[in-house]
Amino acid sequence: MSDIQIRIVGRAGRITLTRPKALNAMTYEMCLAIEDALDTWRNNDEVHVIVMDAQGDRAFCSGGDIAELYETGTKGDYAYGQKFWADEYRLNNKIFTYPKPVVSFLQGFTMGGGVGIGCHGSHRIVGETSQIAMPEVGIGLVPDVGGSLMLALAPGRLGEYLGITASRMNADDAIYAGFADSYIPQSMWINLISALEETGDVAQLEPHIKPAPEGTLRQHQEQIDRLFTGEALEDIRRMLADDDSEFTAKTLKAMGRNAPLSMAATVEMIHRLRGPSLSLEKALDLEYRFTSRASEHGDFLEGIRAAIIDKDRNPSWQYATGDVPIAAVAKMLAPLGKNALTL
Repeated sequence: MSDIQIRIVGRAGRITLTRPKALNAMTYEMCLAIEDALDTWRNNDEVHVIVMDAQGDRAFCSGGDIAELYETGTKGDYAYGQKFWADEYRLNNKIFTYPKPVVSFLQGFTMGGGVGIGCHGSHRIVGETSQIAMPEVGIGLVPDVGGSLMLALAPGRLGEYLGITASRMNADDAIYAGFADSYIPQSMWINLISALEETGDVAQLEPHIKPAPEGTLRQHQEQIDRLFTGEALEDIRRMLADDDSEFTAKTLKAMGRNAPLSMAATVEMIHRLRGPSLSLEKALDLEYRFTSRASEHGDFLEGIRAAIIDKDRNPSWQYATGDVPIAAVAKMLAPLGKNALTL
């Protein structure tokens, strides 16, 4: 497949995304190819470690290739999207539970579906150019591909902040929020990958880990915890509006671009997940309840139209005033019964 290179090099199972001009956006076929490789290598004693990287300087993976989802959804075919998300989430879970080390090198943009394949492994490496985000609320979805798990686990109320603003994290921010593990200067990556291929030993990484240049999330933690404690989106918006600061002005501006229904559901999802019963299976199940309904009942198709198709950046969202009924959120997150996600 020209979009991806899958091979065994030495003691490493190697997966390289090869769509740099498309910011390595992941197609459905790429998703299935990665899953097949992981299944094949699981019991292969020659493969000691999985190493994932991508060509180009701009992105590890900017997300899923959503053109097909839009084309089928606008024709009333919602089954394609439902199958795409179900298969993608199954892959995310396999990476998370994989019995061998999975090392990912996350340069440039790692967003949405890129988080799903790059941020569930055992060793998530970031560098100088890393920009990690869950931007789904900007296109009428919710943070998915298991991203809601990391948002629920993030310190304090960072999960709500990152989930409904779609803010980008640099290397330090990503490590702090739990989306990455280690900072290694990108000039070292090529030699490190060669060492992993030769030895199959993730201990090769340790001597090269450095302190990341400081991000911004740490300094805003106290403010975020104070302003994002609300039980619902409406509560958070009210608290932000009552706080006169440059930070809250930027935050409200970012939220103003996003789908209110998606933001409200994101807050509810994080609140449901946070606690001792949190698991990736629970997170993916909740995400799928929303995404499987997003084309027919949510704002996904309108979000894609405005951002990708017409590029007018002027979506006509449901509940555009920001007042999202509790019943609307409950409908999007209701159990799917026989159509529930199976992993």
